[in-house]
Amino acid sequence: MKQTGKLNVALVAGASGIVGSQLINTLLHHEWQVVGLSRQSSASTDNVTTVNVDLLNAKQSAQALKPLSQVTHIFYSAWLNAANWTEMVEPNVTMLRNLVSNMERIAPLKTVSLMQGYKVYGAHLGPFKTPARENDPGVPGAEFNAAQLRWLNDAQQGKAWHWNALRPGVVGSAVPGNVMNLALSLALYASLCKTEGLPFRFPGSQQNWHSIVDHTDAALLAEATLWAATAPEARNQAYNVNNGDIWRWSELWPVIAHWFGLECAPPVRLSFQQLFIDYRTTWRDLAERHQLQERDILQLNNGQFADFVFGWDYDMFGDGSKLRRAGFTHYRATDEMFLSLFARFREARIIP
Repeated sequence: MKQTGKLNVALVAGASGIVGSQLINTLLHHEWQVVGLSRQSSASTDNVTTVNVDLLNAKQSAQALKPLSQVTHIFYSAWLNAANWTEMVEPNVTMLRNLVSNMERIAPLKTVSLMQGYKVYGAHLGPFKTPARENDPGVPGAEFNAAQLRWLNDAQQGKAWHWNALRPGVVGSAVPGNVMNLALSLALYASLCKTEGLPFRFPGSQQNWHSIVDHTDAALLAEATLWAATAPEARNQAYNVNNGDIWRWSELWPVIAHWFGLECAPPVRLSFQQLFIDYRTTWRDLAERHQLQERDILQLNNGQFADFVFGWDYDMFGDGSKLRRAGFTHYRATDEMFLSLFARFREARIIP
């Protein structure tokens, strides 16, 4: 690793995701040196050194990470999918363990920032207590976010470094090609409705239509993550991170429809994943006509995460006040976040 006069050297696991990519931009803006980890073969850029590593492989991880002896902060947002929640635990804990165990031996590590989510509150299982708070009792059963934090807390005992855990709501991002990007799913769906002369029909149930969901702007999340990594108050603490406002879909959906010049229609259960398959040829024709960036809609987004979100028949929100009381005071209006993201998609020629 090249010598640097900068005091802070970030190692970002999950660098290409909707969380990690924005975090890298924020770190660079604040003049950090940044190293990104990737399972896939990726080239370094002028600003970011990329290390290709399979964190599931302990021996290969030790070898690949060995040159990174100046890293001061780990930002961990990588995750590996599996067939069920139980099977997700072991590989995801293993990847975190292989990274942290190697880095604490070779580098002057100060902080490990772990990206989590509301699954630690049981949000993936069904209705749960809302607003979720960081001191809520744990939920029994297999869940990798909670298992990672248990390991991290145990590993930190008696060490000079500290951990923090960030728990965002649904993240709003301008990054295409990521299944977790709900804003892009909505933009693609709205564009198809516009092309087909259809109203912007809500794809969930009546319960989902009236439910509360909190959202987290990716840029706000990145700033909160940076704050937590450097603030003494955040040592060994978990924080919910949301925009700071509360919306029901019944309020937010008409705002989105208006931006696209569409009429709303009553809720009907729809699958974004199936719609994007059904309209794959339509999107290809649309993309050619408007000279869009990507002609294959499934390369932009496959709709799976959107189907997950619109399958919630219950409230999904947390109390973000602990973070603000501790010293991070940024807010973001969720309606403005969505409209800004749609404008960025259009400017980048992702949507017409």
